[in-house]
Amino acid sequence: MISLTIPESISSSRASGVGADSLGLSVHKHAWHALGTICEIQFVSDDAGRADEFRFAAVDWVTKFEAKYSRFRADSMLSEINAAAGSHWVEVDPEMDRMLDVCGMLHALSAGLLDATALPLLKLWDFRADTPRIPPATEISAARELVGWTKVQRRLGAVFLPREGMCLDFGGWGKEYAVDAVAEIAQAHRIGAALIDFGHDIRALGMPPGRPAWHIGLEDPAHPGTHRGSIALRNRSVASSGDYIRSFTIAGRRYGHIVDPRTGYPVFNSCIQATVIASSCLQAGVLSTTAFVLGANEGLRLIQETYGAEGLILTERARYQTRGFFKHVVES
Repeated sequence: MISLTIPESISSSRASGVGADSLGLSVHKHAWHALGTICEIQFVSDDAGRADEFRFAAVDWVTKFEAKYSRFRADSMLSEINAAAGSHWVEVDPEMDRMLDVCGMLHALSAGLLDATALPLLKLWDFRADTPRIPPATEISAARELVGWTKVQRRLGAVFLPREGMCLDFGGWGKEYAVDAVAEIAQAHRIGAALIDFGHDIRALGMPPGRPAWHIGLEDPAHPGTHRGSIALRNRSVASSGDYIRSFTIAGRRYGHIVDPRTGYPVFNSCIQATVIASSCLQAGVLSTTAFVLGANEGLRLIQETYGAEGLILTERARYQTRGFFKHVVES
């Protein structure tokens, strides 16, 4: 779960609109519901026509992306692949081929912790159920047989899930991928300053008028909805993973929504939040999720060994951060 919020001083509204800053530049805002969350863009432009073109291009790209890759849409190409599991190969276009390449890359970079085939396990742990349950070990074992990126069969222009019940889901990284894509669209439209926030997966381009950076509030896990500080971003991205909201408790033990595909069970390593700053939103998201699953020590080591990345990991009793994370922290 992503747990970043934008302070009201920067983001005063989720509605579309235009504001004027003290330098006379127009600050445009637009928000809409997509990808299962609120998507918001804030950007600076003194050209109303260019602003409208960028806004339309961003919404249009996200709409088409969701229509093609959402597992919740029966008519998406992803759903077509999942429906054919155990039955037949599905022809795909070059764009889907590239998305599947991303799946493989993320699986390798995360040592298998980010697995696009993990949906059978995720479905067992229903955190939205009125009466949550702990799945029996037999069900977890059966689901694990359907999980594993290396089981996916591919050839150029086609993909096959060899066992019935296998399925792909890009939900673990799709929003971050979309944030980066919209950032590229902004740059193509000569938008030099923008804040792109899709469900609090964030990328900052340039700086807001009259300020040295975009300020992003860090949610306090102990008091969700409130901030425990903020960071300053310029031409950087930030993503955060945590399980303190989507969870349930049975017999005194809390089960979070982030499932470790290696075990089939929710992560239970005392981590409550991992926040990563990186050059791209996709990289930040991959690192924050992987670090959360690995735990504080291994997770921090992973972030420190990734060029240009900085991170903060909170556990139930301690705080771990990379050497350069403090450079982004804004004193309150």
